[in-house]
Amino acid sequence: MNSLLSISDLSADQIKQLVDKAIALKAEIKNKGGHDKLPLKNKSMAMIFDKSSLRTRLSFEIGMTQLGGHAVYLAPDDIKLGKRETVHDTAKVISSMADIIIARVTSHEDVSDLARYSTVPVINAMTDVEHPCQVLADLMTIYEKFGTLTGLKLAYLGDADANVIYSIALAAEILNLELAIAAPKGYEMAPAARKQAPSVKHYNDPAKAVKGAHVVITDTWVSMGKEAESQERLKKLMPFQVTTDLMAKADPKAIFLHCLPAYRGKEMTTEVIDGPQSAAFEEAENRLHMQKAVVLELLT
Repeated sequence: MNSLLSISDLSADQIKQLVDKAIALKAEIKNKGGHDKLPLKNKSMAMIFDKSSLRTRLSFEIGMTQLGGHAVYLAPDDIKLGKRETVHDTAKVISSMADIIIARVTSHEDVSDLARYSTVPVINAMTDVEHPCQVLADLMTIYEKFGTLTGLKLAYLGDADANVIYSIALAAEILNLELAIAAPKGYEMAPAARKQAPSVKHYNDPAKAVKGAHVVITDTWVSMGKEAESQERLKKLMPFQVTTDLMAKADPKAIFLHCLPAYRGKEMTTEVIDGPQSAAFEEAENRLHMQKAVVLELLT
């Protein structure tokens, strides 16, 4: 693995190895308050951000510190990727100084070009197409709860034409997980994405998708850049809200996941995200440990 641009860059064995590594790193922090070794001492990470962030910035920056390295945050106005100068030139300059690059950008093409022209590893920290780090943290959380990544059913409700569910679908194909998606008309997974995840089942009825699921997943209905569509989205997506009644149709031990930020009363009720089946905040914390595992895989 030279870079991580897509969840499909990984095999099933690589995903499982990353999960094992992340769980070990998490245990070391919980039990000892830090890591015995600092394998990234004198290593630097350049963090390119086109979009605002809470979890992505915190997890990568704190993760580098915990491993002995240093992270440099580059805000949207700092470099204006692809506008102030070409992505080619930006990649050449940054990779001549930093040891690794993470990029949270609008266009997947930009992160692909960064990796193409960079001499150091590049990690996709979110694009319009994929969010592999988020989904790896999801898989880590699922493994912690069930002790396995096989024989499980995942259900996703809401807007299925989005980066997180696309990465989940690819991961389900790689790991042979059952995945059922329920979305209203006009919000289904794009045909090109469906071709890459042919095993996924698609419904317009959320109850059918959730039936027997071990993991119920949703995401914000109004992503950054789609605020003008908010009223129309809320109207069409409200029947796909995750409620306690809907969770009752899942497996009795089912967990609820949400990549956050969450909007209570919209994509899920307060009772669900703050209830006993919710693992959303453990999922958020796991971004830190999983991303450390990814960075270590790329740099050591």
